[in-house]
Amino acid sequence: MFGQKKDKGEAAPTTVTGAQDAPVTDPRSGKGRPTPTRKEAEAKHRRPLVVNDRKAARAEQRKRNAEARAKMNEAMVTGDDRYMPHQHRGEQRRFIRDYVDARWSLGEFFLPLAFVFILLTFVFGNDAQVAVPMLLTLYLVVGVAILDSVLLGRRIRKRIVAKWGADQLQKGGVMYAAIRSFQMRPTRMPKPQVKRGQFPA
Repeated sequence: MFGQKKDKGEAAPTTVTGAQDAPVTDPRSGKGRPTPTRKEAEAKHRRPLVVNDRKAARAEQRKRNAEARAKMNEAMVTGDDRYMPHQHRGEQRRFIRDYVDARWSLGEFFLPLAFVFILLTFVFGNDAQVAVPMLLTLYLVVGVAILDSVLLGRRIRKRIVAKWGADQLQKGGVMYAAIRSFQMRPTRMPKPQVKRGQFPA
């Protein structure tokens, strides 16, 4: 009888010690902490619709816009297609630019000729025998330049269809080529990436 009481007295502290060491857990979670409610989880991830510091937000937006413009301007010079404006992107647009830049176009001399014509008008404006032929010559140059740009656009369109297929033809290619052919080479944007005579394959 005494042995049984002694054994029970020694076993009791073991049970109490184990209960003290065990972590207190919530019945709703096995991680030692209560599971957050849906309201608490939504409040944790909720962000304000209106930024409190509007001045800092505007400054950050201006910084991002400035970086985007800097990349775009650099791309217009280097020919990096990733950061160009949408109307200049794509392999077909690059092909058109290279083809136009590789040749001489009468349209690129239109602005210099028009400037010379204006200067001569101030000098010989009262002399019909000189002013009329100059005006007719200018009209003739414009007409030939327009015809040249249209034929150029059609020629480029045929090459694009032969290279990429009619179903992959990007719209506006003829007009894109015509407008570029009327720009003076140093002022063309994006900048020419090929030399005269270096036509694309």
